[in-house]
Amino acid sequence: MKAAVFKTLGQPLAVEDVKDPTPVKDQVVVEVGRCGICGSDLHMTEDPAFSVAPETVLGHEFAGEIVGLGPDVHGLKTGDRVAVSPVRGCGQCLSCLEGRPAWCSAMELGGGGYAQYTLAPARYCVKLPEFVSLEDGALAEPLSVALHGVALSRMAPGARVLVIGAGPIGLGTVFWARRMGARLITVTDLHTAQEDRARGLGATAFFANQENIVDLVNKSLEGPPDIVYECVGRPGLIAQCIEHVRVRGTIMILGLCTAPDTFIPFSAVSKEVNLQTSAFFEDHEFRASIDVLDSGVAVPHSLITDTVSLDGMPRIFEALRKRTHQCKVMVNPN
Repeated sequence: MKAAVFKTLGQPLAVEDVKDPTPVKDQVVVEVGRCGICGSDLHMTEDPAFSVAPETVLGHEFAGEIVGLGPDVHGLKTGDRVAVSPVRGCGQCLSCLEGRPAWCSAMELGGGGYAQYTLAPARYCVKLPEFVSLEDGALAEPLSVALHGVALSRMAPGARVLVIGAGPIGLGTVFWARRMGARLITVTDLHTAQEDRARGLGATAFFANQENIVDLVNKSLEGPPDIVYECVGRPGLIAQCIEHVRVRGTIMILGLCTAPDTFIPFSAVSKEVNLQTSAFFEDHEFRASIDVLDSGVAVPHSLITDTVSLDGMPRIFEALRKRTHQCKVMVNPN
């Protein structure tokens, strides 16, 4: 089969012929229908902090059809269409049994979606409802990340919300915040490319790289935001969030920043700011994201801006290292 293989830091992925997967125990073979290109994969292929091994096949936002079963698989059959959660644990500890594998001591982030076929543990495969496409199913993972952040923020109905960053996670946050009762949602970004998409998902205002941004945001929200969601992951943004948020407000950090950052603690202390981070998601949130895709709400589909073949994927992958008009690019390996 063909796969886009990570070779080493700073080099493009290489499309190669690799060995077909063979399932053991509770594994299934999934023919990948769609796999989203995630910003974290871009980080993994350029930042040594992630320690990605050469010859790894990345890609953790995928859905497909089961075409092979290990001997211990129950409740699934060949032909089932599934979305696969990449957040995986031992399956036996308390965290796993409670549906929180991200906090298992053996937690790992599964991949393999940048290939025609991949292996997955059966317990992390969720059957797709009849009218949810494989393309939609591949959105379940980024939607789950956004849902987890909104849930952790304890956002109250009627809240005034600021989302910094209009990438897929930021836009997913807009979607869930609106769905869970935010009254006003302002989005800020460096560019206006995603403004229409953000407004379609529920944003009530959008600003791109304007001066006097704090005043503009406060005016759009009728006061300082109750919650600021940082969805970029760049140095300097925590300080910006502190400047924006109201007294005793919440800053929710979803952005993945691996570089050193600084802010003035007194700025946060003087407001009694609640600074909260968010990583991954829980099993029930993954299922909730699939449910919302089956609910007749067509809005999340607007995140998808392009679909590319496996052969064309490395070029697009490299192009996404610089900001473009793209939002969520899907790979169709087959």
